[in-house]
Amino acid sequence: MLEIGDLVTRNSYNNDVVFRIVNIDNNVVLLKGIDVRLVADSPLDDLVKFVSSDKENDEDIPVVNEIGTLDRNDYFYLPGRILHLDGDNEYLERCINYYNKNKVKSYGFYLEEEDMSSNILDYLKKYNPDILVITGHDAFYRKRGDNYKNTSNFVEAVREARRYEKSHEKLIIVAGACQSNYEDLIKAGANFASSPKRINIHALDPAIIAASLAFADRNDNIDLLNILERTKYGVSGMGGIITKGTMYVGFPR
Repeated sequence: MLEIGDLVTRNSYNNDVVFRIVNIDNNVVLLKGIDVRLVADSPLDDLVKFVSSDKENDEDIPVVNEIGTLDRNDYFYLPGRILHLDGDNEYLERCINYYNKNKVKSYGFYLEEEDMSSNILDYLKKYNPDILVITGHDAFYRKRGDNYKNTSNFVEAVREARRYEKSHEKLIIVAGACQSNYEDLIKAGANFASSPKRINIHALDPAIIAASLAFADRNDNIDLLNILERTKYGVSGMGGIITKGTMYVGFPR
């Protein structure tokens, strides 16, 4: 008997993604990905309990803070600041831990995806970040006329942020979640977005992009492909535009 909180996979999808059961309503089960930013529903009889203990460990995700490897001499470094808005509390905590691991200044807040656009200006005015992350859950419903679960909410939040700051270099925006409409997010004003191939992305992918940008030199164009390849699924899951970094380099220490 399956219960709320159990880890499961779906037979009809070749058991490719591990989910946690968050709700059961008669024969319909609401699922949330353990390591991917995906919410789905499933018939109860399509699910099997996940019994393996080989779950990914966030500690295995490499840091992107390269300051310690630089020849510092008398220079000092001021990485960019990150504001992270997330539609999932658990994923948010994991991302904040990742920022802390990389020693980058971040502010993180949980907001339902549909509430992001109406609240984003208050957060931007208060925290004045260099990098804004807008993420949570999404899904691409091909059988429902190419509808998306939350892309429209992310798009509206990006547009509101761009009304606040039009420059793609003064405010870098990372937006989207699993299977999001990449093209619409880029057109709305995001510098980076998911998902070019409409695939799932890892819970930490937006944070990896943001932290990489925090440590990219403000005077130089970023190494776009290098940053994208740091994510779980590379350019299939995340894409973006070439811009400059956000880190100041000063002298003397």
